[in-house]
Amino acid sequence: MTEGATRPARIEDVHELALEMPHVTIDYSTGEDNPVYQVGGKMFVFFRNPRPDAFDPVTGERYQDVIVFWVGSDADKQALIQDESTPFFTTPHFNGHKSVLVRAGRLGELTVAELREVVQDAWLSRASTRRAKEWLSTHPPST
Repeated sequence: MTEGATRPARIEDVHELALEMPHVTIDYSTGEDNPVYQVGGKMFVFFRNPRPDAFDPVTGERYQDVIVFWVGSDADKQALIQDESTPFFTTPHFNGHKSVLVRAGRLGELTVAELREVVQDAWLSRASTRRAKEWLSTHPPST
């Protein structure tokens, strides 16, 4: 485990971990503050613009800090959003979509190691089979 892996995750870690993955490109078509991390032209992590489906239930204000992570399957999604110990959630807009949402302000509820796993899984879910196999051959999943 790398040094600092047990410290609380920060927004900077999302950027660093996404860029550590191979063949990553960044698109800023939604705005300079909202990078979209892609592999092979497919998004795997992106910073979402405020939308009406993700809002504070008390104030009604739209969340300004939503990050979207792809997941490998609906079962993976359900495991993350149903575990009340995690900051992951979804909205009706993402029904049937293999992704989970997290507010940047809640990233600290994850360790860097947990966030690394989420980012790597997101990349693996969108990378080509060949790229995923190559990466997994040198980075076997932890058990």
